Amino acid sequence: MTHGNFRSQKIKAENRTVEERIRASFARQGAMEMLGAELTRISHKLVEIELPFHQKLTQQHGFLHAGVISAALDTACSYAAYTVLEPDASLLTIEFKVNMMSPGRGERFLFRGEITKPGSTIIVADGRGYAIGDGPAKLIASMTSTLMVIRGRQDIRE
Repeated sequence: MTHGNFRSQKIKAENRTVEERIRASFARQGAMEMLGAELTRISHKLVEIELPFHQKLTQQHGFLHAGVISAALDTACSYAAYTVLEPDASLLTIEFKVNMMSPGRGERFLFRGEITKPGSTIIVADGRGYAIGDGPAKLIASMTSTLMVIRGRQDIRE
């Protein structure tokens, strides 16, 4: 086995471990379960969550509620940050800003979180929310999220 193949196998094993950790953590999120959200993509610095339309998730005009959009974007950004985090650390969101760009109208919704700036104490992520229907996906919201890395706290785990 060449050094390159060994390194490639090591990276694949680490990625599986990161994915397993994220999937286990996501499964413990009661809020995402309540919304019917599904973790659909995990890669280095990027996570996607999908959500089907449901009337119970709407506001008074029948659009996906801004709070639901914000929660899904926050979760996607947080798990994207977990892809660059060491295994013994965790995260808490300390700030985010959401811009609603178009009504949340579609059959499904895709929420993508991507790391903008990894760091040892603070991580910055950007999120985008899309409505999926008959035509092309439509951008409905964007988020900038700041996350604080937590170490050595027994009461906070991934």
